Amino acid sequence: MSMIRILAAGAFLVAGASTAWAQTPVRVRGAVETLDGNTLTVKSRDGGDVKIKLADNYAVAAVVPTDLASIKPGSFIGTAAMKGADGKLVALEVLVFPEAMRGTGEGHYPWDLQPESTMTNATVSTLADSPKGREMTLTFKGESNKVIVPAGVPIVTFQPGDKAMLKPGAKVFVGTQKQADGSLTAARVNVGKDGLTPPM
Repeated sequence: MSMIRILAAGAFLVAGASTAWAQTPVRVRGAVETLDGNTLTVKSRDGGDVKIKLADNYAVAAVVPTDLASIKPGSFIGTAAMKGADGKLVALEVLVFPEAMRGTGEGHYPWDLQPESTMTNATVSTLADSPKGREMTLTFKGESNKVIVPAGVPIVTFQPGDKAMLKPGAKVFVGTQKQADGSLTAARVNVGKDGLTPPM
């Protein structure tokens, strides 16, 4: 699976960033139960079974761990975060996008990893040490914000994956679109490599 194909389907990672889409975005997090043809059944994190109709040419991206050193000025990253007691954003996870995916879902918007969490997809302009962790200054669409990355927060990136990774028990994150009839469709599946749970 080429990174170009992953890029082509990359918008589905951030389903919900745009209100212009006719369908309703639904993010599915959980573990693969079955893959029957192009129908993926996922045991979602709330315990229910979710069926997803995959596009004929769907892409698979492997989510793999990386480290803080991979976040540098100029990196394009996505980070789910929560506001701390002092009002500053504190990262729940960081995704370092491959260069081919620069610009994917750029912006700052609500996210559903946890209640009241947000997502910022942006370019890292500066990095600095702080008492609570590494502080990133992120720029997007003429705006900026700061996010603290505490020690131990999951940091991941993408590698090309393949359909063979969608085995029962594999942990996945899928940005789907809910159709008028209630069915869910997707053009991309993000799957944790070697048992990793995609943290986004």
